[in-house]
Amino acid sequence: MFERIFGFFSSDMAIDLGTANTLVYVKTKGIVLNEPSVVALKLEGGLKIPYAFGNQAKLMLGRTPQQIEASRPLKDGVIADFKGAEEMIKHFIQAVHNRKSFTGPLIVICVPTGSTPVERRAIQDAALSAGAREVFLVEEPMAAAIGAGLPVTEPTGSMIVDIGGGTTEVAVLSLGGIVKADSTRVGGDVMDQAIISYIRRYHNLLVGESTAEAIKKTIGAACAPEEGDGEEMQIKGRDLVQGVPKEITLNRRQIAESLQEPVAQIIESVKDALEKTPPELSSDIVDKGIMMTGGGALLHDFPKVLRQATGLPVFVADDALSCVANGCGMAMEDPARFKHCLFKQD
Repeated sequence: MFERIFGFFSSDMAIDLGTANTLVYVKTKGIVLNEPSVVALKLEGGLKIPYAFGNQAKLMLGRTPQQIEASRPLKDGVIADFKGAEEMIKHFIQAVHNRKSFTGPLIVICVPTGSTPVERRAIQDAALSAGAREVFLVEEPMAAAIGAGLPVTEPTGSMIVDIGGGTTEVAVLSLGGIVKADSTRVGGDVMDQAIISYIRRYHNLLVGESTAEAIKKTIGAACAPEEGDGEEMQIKGRDLVQGVPKEITLNRRQIAESLQEPVAQIIESVKDALEKTPPELSSDIVDKGIMMTGGGALLHDFPKVLRQATGLPVFVADDALSCVANGCGMAMEDPARFKHCLFKQD
């Protein structure tokens, strides 16, 4: 069945519909689109009309006039604004779809393991409403593991930790299925909020999400430097006492302190999954270690902190940011091999 459904349309695509970024993988071409999951809608005559998407819309966050609303339609890996998500998916599909084809593309979309049937159905319906002829879903850690090159279809245990914008997916995989999984709604967005709260509490300065994200990427760390305070960064925000713009200097030690709680939650999730893993698969993981993917895996010293907490080898995938999209695409292009990973939500 899969071969018949997947076989004839070169415009078929896989979508990593992430909280922070959306990546689109087109059959035989690879990843052709990578843009922020942001949509701007303009209010005209009582209706919300699409105004901007992706990179253009992200520049508008926190800077729009009253009649334009720029927002992220996904929260914690699932759809929070159905209208915005549908328009965004439709735009991205049209941006990469082969217009010569008279039929809509078949689409494979990843979903968090912790998402409910209602949330999965919403993602599936949004893609169908956006013009897909058929939609299959694949769980996010499975897609990440496929994209990272782990032997998920073999009778051996593999462990993946995918730290995205909205969720962290921890899973032990074997024989094309998920043996144990834990989806924690802690990811890059929670880290950004932790940085915002820290700066507000200790410096009386209010900064936006874009600034917090830039701080995390530049001087963020999972643990404090062994010596000194680490790299420094100048940041600007609004002084909460004086009410005027102000500039301060932050260092890596301070940001590591602000990220202690979300990092600890992710590590606890990994430990919980390890505790519930069958012993035969545990021995495989001791040999092969833990694979980290997603933007959070690039946080400075995170692999080292996870290695110290678990006593296991920890590796970061070569293309950590694109593993889920690549894995979705590989499952779409070889459905016979990955048929146990693909499903529909009734």
